[in-house]
Amino acid sequence: MSSPPISSPKAKTQRPSRATARLAAVQALYQREMSGDTIPKLLREFHEHRLGRTIEDETFAPADADFFDDLVSGVAMRAAEIDERISGALAEGWTLDRLDRPMRQILRCGVYELIARLDVPRAAAISEYVDVAKAFYEAREAGFVNGLLDRIAKDVRG
Repeated sequence: MSSPPISSPKAKTQRPSRATARLAAVQALYQREMSGDTIPKLLREFHEHRLGRTIEDETFAPADADFFDDLVSGVAMRAAEIDERISGALAEGWTLDRLDRPMRQILRCGVYELIARLDVPRAAAISEYVDVAKAFYEAREAGFVNGLLDRIAKDVRG
C-alpha cells in the first residue's frame, strides 16, 4: 500500500491526535490483512516504531494511543458485524471483497467508530474518514466513503 506517512511536518501542535490515530489504525489494519500479524504485535510495533517517532528523518505525528488501540482492537473483535454492515450498505452487485484493501480498512474503522464510539459525533466520524480517504484516493472515492458511512450512520444512530 502506498500510504501517506503518519506525519505532519507543518503541524501547529504536537499533541496526541485522534486524526493521526485514525490514519494509523487504517494503516495497521491494512498491514494486518497483508501480513496476518496479530493485534498485540501490531499495537506494539506502532507504539514502539511509528506513533510520534522519527524514522529515517521523518517525524511521525503523535497519535492518541488509547484511541488508536481501541480502533485497531475494536475492528478486529467486531469484524463480522462490521463487514456485514458494510456489505449491506454496498450497491447491488458489489461485495466487500471487490473493494481494495485500503478502502476496506477505512470503511471498517469508520463503521466501528459509528457503532462503538458514541462519544464521537456522527458527522465528525464521517468527516474524519472522508479525510483519511482523501489521503489515499481522489475525490470520487472520498465521496463513496461519505455516502456509505452516512447510510450506515442513519441505520445505527438514527
